[in-house]
Amino acid sequence: SSRTMSLLSQLEKINLDSVLGEADNARYVTSKILHLVQSQEKTRKEMTSKGSTGIEVILSTLEVKPFNLYSYGYIASFHFITGLCGGRRASILVTKGGTQILLQLLLTASKDSPPNEELMVLLHTLLAKIGPKDKKIGMKARINGALNISLNLVKQNLQNHKLILPCLQVLRVYSTNSVNAVSLGKNGVVELMFKIIGPFTKKNTSLMKVALDTLAALLKSKSNARRAVDRGYVQVLLTIYVDWHRHDSRHRYMLIRKGVLQCIKSVTNIKLGRKAFIDANGMKILYNTSQECLAVRTLDPLVNTSSLIMRKCFPKNRLPLPTIKSAFHFQLPVIPASGPVAQLYNLPPDVDDVVDESDDNDDVETESELETENDDDKDQHFKNDDIETDIDKLKPRQELGRPIEELKMYEQFFPELSENFQEYDLVSKEPKPFVPDANLSGPIVVPTAGEE
Repeated sequence: SSRTMSLLSQLEKINLDSVLGEADNARYVTSKILHLVQSQEKTRKEMTSKGSTGIEVILSTLEVKPFNLYSYGYIASFHFITGLCGGRRASILVTKGGTQILLQLLLTASKDSPPNEELMVLLHTLLAKIGPKDKKIGMKARINGALNISLNLVKQNLQNHKLILPCLQVLRVYSTNSVNAVSLGKNGVVELMFKIIGPFTKKNTSLMKVALDTLAALLKSKSNARRAVDRGYVQVLLTIYVDWHRHDSRHRYMLIRKGVLQCIKSVTNIKLGRKAFIDANGMKILYNTSQECLAVRTLDPLVNTSSLIMRKCFPKNRLPLPTIKSAFHFQLPVIPASGPVAQLYNLPPDVDDVVDESDDNDDVETESELETENDDDKDQHFKNDDIETDIDKLKPRQELGRPIEELKMYEQFFPELSENFQEYDLVSKEPKPFVPDANLSGPIVVPTAGEE
């Protein structure tokens, strides 16, 4: 009965009609729907309410009609529906199959030469919004062949920040899938990210933040991390972090500085990355910058992340330590002239003598890894094995010096510990049983005659 439902019913009739002249009518209906969605919250609620077919009608229109100009109106309608609402309406769009249709539209629109920039911006903006709600969007994008469309747009439009910002947001969503991260890395996405984040500049900080988040997700892949190490990007990341630390005197860009640290944290998950970090004097850089951040409470996330990186990269040695790194010297009673123990004692002070298998047997990406889907891949935080997390083990155990039976003789001196609370009768001077009042939290002592 409402204006919105009337327009949606007209759109359904247009979907069933194959007359070519209906394109103009479709544009008119679409523009009206777009106007209502933009101007009225009531319309947005009506289209996404339970039992409404508004989303299905627009999706079916995008699916059955050829891709032409009036599709822009439908996508714009989705943009305002999801942009002004939050996650619930975006989830509705995902459950109705909107992800698959939008990826198909992206693939079709990319075939135009040149692609419609305004349409590409809107499609990527919408995909970036609904992407976190669809756990399988990475797999769907790879199957549809839409994985490299966003990457190619970024390569071809490095100076067009309006276009590459939503493209980077979509790449960040795609990179949560480990197989996608490997595939994008082979197509040069790591090198592309470093072209965007450097050199230091305070222009387009929003683009810088998204690029760093995307790079941190990509570097969780061991192949991408090795690629970054081989090209000397660990030193570049440290230089960028120092630049931001020096120029951000008012601490307005803390998120960007944290994004750089997240990239360093991801690349140091492999042994080559930790070695490159040590060789680039990263330990001293993070230590000095952390010392300068201690006075500002809002910079605690930077100090915490820096501490995790330094603890992870610091060389680990077995006891006994015959070097200056230990405050104590544990001398073995007998040290053979040759053997593993003698080799450990003869190592230089800065050598990590603990076996590290973090990146062994992982030089070649196997076919099984590419076929394995891990759409729910989460951030694998570095685990510190030397920190005890069991609360029961951390609590000191208190053992009694004598049996319980012998301690009962002292019970009369501490009646409050026996949980046998009694009142004292002021007249008879004898204790009387305590009867709690149902309406009060504590006992009431009624004074006897003659007492005020």
